[in-house]
Order: sequence, then structure tokens, then C-alpha cells
Amino acid sequence: MNEKRVKQLKKIDYKQGDILYWMSRDQRVEDNWALLRAQELAKKYNVNFRVVFCLRADLRKARGTARMLDFMLASLQEVEGDLSKKHISFEFLVGHPEKEIPKYINKQNVGYLVADFSPLRINKRWYKKIREAIDIPMDIVDAHNIVPVWEASIKQEYAAQFFRKKINSRLDEFLDEFPEISRQTESVTNKTDWVNIRKTIKVNEKIPMPNVYRPGIKTGKRLLQSFIEESLENYDKDHNDPNTHTLSNLSPYVHFGQISAQRVAFEIKRSKTSAETKNAFLEQLIIRRELSDNFCYYNNNYDNWQGIPDWAKATLEKHTKDKREYVYSFRELEDAKTHDDLWNAAQIQLLREGKMHGYMRMYWAKKILEWTNNPRTAIIFACKLNDTYELDGRDPNGYVGILWSIGGLHDRPWFERDIYGTVRYMNKNGAAKKFDVDEYIRKYSEL
Repeated sequence: MNEKRVKQLKKIDYKQGDILYWMSRDQRVEDNWALLRAQELAKKYNVNFRVVFCLRADLRKARGTARMLDFMLASLQEVEGDLSKKHISFEFLVGHPEKEIPKYINKQNVGYLVADFSPLRINKRWYKKIREAIDIPMDIVDAHNIVPVWEASIKQEYAAQFFRKKINSRLDEFLDEFPEISRQTESVTNKTDWVNIRKTIKVNEKIPMPNVYRPGIKTGKRLLQSFIEESLENYDKDHNDPNTHTLSNLSPYVHFGQISAQRVAFEIKRSKTSAETKNAFLEQLIIRRELSDNFCYYNNNYDNWQGIPDWAKATLEKHTKDKREYVYSFRELEDAKTHDDLWNAAQIQLLREGKMHGYMRMYWAKKILEWTNNPRTAIIFACKLNDTYELDGRDPNGYVGILWSIGGLHDRPWFERDIYGTVRYMNKNGAAKKFDVDEYIRKYSEL
């Protein structure tokens, strides 16, 4: 595999022991560069490799819900089964990763640690604490992006137009086919007590997993194929119309690593759809998604006021005291109790289905700016709602989408108006030019 996908966090000599892959963001066996790195090291040192997954016992303070947990556990059961077929050991650890991973390493015969990569603050903190607590080599592997985030750019990018050039210039280098995972010689017995784990992990049980999106690796693959066969040809024309079924709806599966974005890109490129349509979809899958990882990697303020560009801070501060015709509490927003039936429909879609249409996510966030006392509060409310209810919440894409909508991130100044200043404005009339808003409102108001 391309060594540029790997970042060595602890550079010391390997002595002895198995290779351990700490799986976190990329919850799959196939098409997983981090797992392939572990296999590569195991072959190099003529030892076995194993996989662990670690989750805190109480996720409620981190906005953990039954919706999120059940979606994730379903795919992890598939991971365990897929690993068993390859004679690879899998263990589920309960506790804080920064404590449990070093503890596991010290108790087991582990000589090298491999982790998959996430740009979020909590993951960076885990990497730092684990690196300090162990005395074996440690690598992180970007198995989520096609072009590894540290290779795509050495700094925070400020607009898609510049980042696009950098990514496109590296795609031939990194958009290569995945090797297969080999079967290890010694068989293993993976018998995770999933029922007990579900009881042990504490989450908000009032927000269950919806029936619309079924979890799992196999489901993600089927969804990709049906999207290519039934919807892709209309994507460029209809992707901003929430009444059509032209989105891939793969974002929850990519978020949990149940399907690789690189695999999705391969299949889209191989399809018989027009180049124009393919490029429209790949712009979102590759450029926009990896731009989000770039921002979160180089800017720890990805979910708050400090993360937005200076021009947006200045214009929003200037208009903070502008009169708001409507101001809503968090609870009123959460319960879809506003005067705007289009916004309420979008919030109801989020509550019921666990995923809001992409175009409506922009409208939804911009109205939160308009209906709260200040933009700082708007960002807090939007992130909390996003992370609590979206199946693809707690993700760089979601945070960047919110800061784009509310704080002009990766955008430019527009015409000045009350409250928004020169941040791009959206309203119901603009939405009505793109799709039948009454049809959308009827569908979700009935729920």
C-alpha cells in the first residue's frame, strides 16, 4: 500500500508481539487501508494481527442516542463475522479508549499499534494520550479519505476552488484498487456478547433508530448499487429537490465507515452515466467531503464561532443587534414549533428519519441563524440538533455544513441584509423555485 496513507505517531523499533488494529472510524473489513496496514505489518514480522473496538460505557454526555448506537452495533456484528472468516480475532472493549487501549496492549502480546484516522478533537486527544502511555510503535492510517488529509494539503484551505485542484492532481496516485485481506493460519472464535454490550452502553433511549435507513455493511453496498441503477442518471438535475429520490443516502454508511468512499468513487466512475453527472456526484463525495476533513484537521474550532472566517465574524457582529421578528428557544426548534411550515417539515424529517435532505440542511441552518439571539447561539443549537438526531452527525461534513450556512465558511461575502450581514441568504421563495415546497410540507406535516 502507499506509505503516504500512514502517519507514524510513535517511531520506535518493533521488538516482538502481534499487530493490533484499533478500529474506530472505519468499521468494515473490506476496502480498509488501516486493516491492510495491520496485515502488511503482520506479514513483515511474521506474526498475527487482531482487531479491537472500544466504546465508552456512558455516551449520554456526548449526545449518544439509541439511534446512533444501534446503527453502529449492527455493522460491528458484521465486522466480527467477516473477521472470523479470515481467522482474525475481534474484541469489543468498553471504557475510555485512552485507558482501555494501553491496558489491552500491556496485558496482551501486542508489539505494534495501528489506528484509523479521524480529524476530530476527541480522536486527536486519544492518539496523544495513547502514544504517551505505550512503548511500542504506533501508526495512524487515513482509511476514510481517498487522498490522505495530510497529503491533500499542509494547511487549512479557504475555498473549494483551490482545494479541488490539489485533490484532482493527486487522485491518480491514490485512487487505486484495494488488495484483499488474507486469511490467517490459526482459527479464532469471536463470540462478543452483543446483547450485554447493548445493555452496558448508556445512551438516550428516547431517540430510536428509524425504519428508513437500515444499518450495516451489506445494506450500504446494496444502497450504492440501487443508487447507480435507479437514481444516478438524474442526480445532476434533481439533487436539490427533496421530493425526488435522487440522493445516494450513503452519508450515514460513509460516516460510520460501513462503506468506503473510495469504493463508492470506483463504482460511480465505472457506471455508464454521463461524465457530467458523475462529476457532479464526485464533487460532493470527494472534494466537499475531504475539504471538511481538511478544515477539522487544521482548525480545532470546527463546531463553534471561532471557526468561521474573519469577514463573517465582522459582518455578523455588526448585525447582532438587528431586530429579529421571531426568536425561538432550543426546545421550540427541536419540537418543530416555528411559524415556518417548510422549516418545520425539515425538522420533522430529521426527527423521524434520522437524515434531512441536503438542500434542506442548508435552509434549516440559515433559519436558525435568523431565529436566535446571536450567531454564537445559532451554531451551538445547530450542532446540538445535528449531532443528536442526524445518523451522520458528529462528522466533519455536518460541522462544516453548519459553519458554511451560518458563518460563511468556504464561501464569500454576498449582498448585505439585516441579521445575515453579507453571509449568503436563503428563503422559502428561493426554495420554491427549486422544488414543490407544498408537496414536501404535506409529506412531513402528516408525521
